[in-house]
Amino acid sequence: MTATDTQMAAIPEEDRLRADLYDFLAALLSHPPSKEMLAQAAALQGDDSELGQAINTLARVAKATNAKAVESEFNALFIGLGRGELLPYASYYLTGFLNEKPLAQLRGDMAAQRMERAPNVFEPEDNIASLCDMMAGMIRGRFGDPVPLEKQQEFFGRHIAPWAQHFFSDLEGAKNSVLYAPVGSVGKAFIEIETQAFRMGA
Repeated sequence: MTATDTQMAAIPEEDRLRADLYDFLAALLSHPPSKEMLAQAAALQGDDSELGQAINTLARVAKATNAKAVESEFNALFIGLGRGELLPYASYYLTGFLNEKPLAQLRGDMAAQRMERAPNVFEPEDNIASLCDMMAGMIRGRFGDPVPLEKQQEFFGRHIAPWAQHFFSDLEGAKNSVLYAPVGSVGKAFIEIETQAFRMGA
């Protein structure tokens, strides 16, 4: 068993599931999903909870679409001619401008957790996809040891909680959202669960 295997075995199942969902959101929000990722989304099954119902809707829509259509949707939402319908950055949601104080604060906290932007990524680090990836990485121990829950809560409270539900609500209702409408629903429900869980833990 490798050190990484030992690390993962020590992470509670509930936290592994949290990391899985953060990773899944990060993948969907960082680039258009491939045919394989759409198949993965189509195979998901949820329960009767708000999050479970959103997952079931996502699965139904994923079954009815294709990678080319979703690529067009992704481009309209996040890229566009000049800019997409949505700007998925903490700085924009919190200040109305890109590359503002929330990004500087994030970079300081990233350095403290030994996180670095990947060399092939050119977007500001306060993109929602990057933040989901960071949360998954802290839970799994991708930046060293798994980060204790109180440190995860601190990061979440500073960089995700103040704006992510607003963003996911906007994604849910965006005029160009088809597949990404239930992605917004999943994200909104998950952030609410995380917020409540951290609050109870505190």
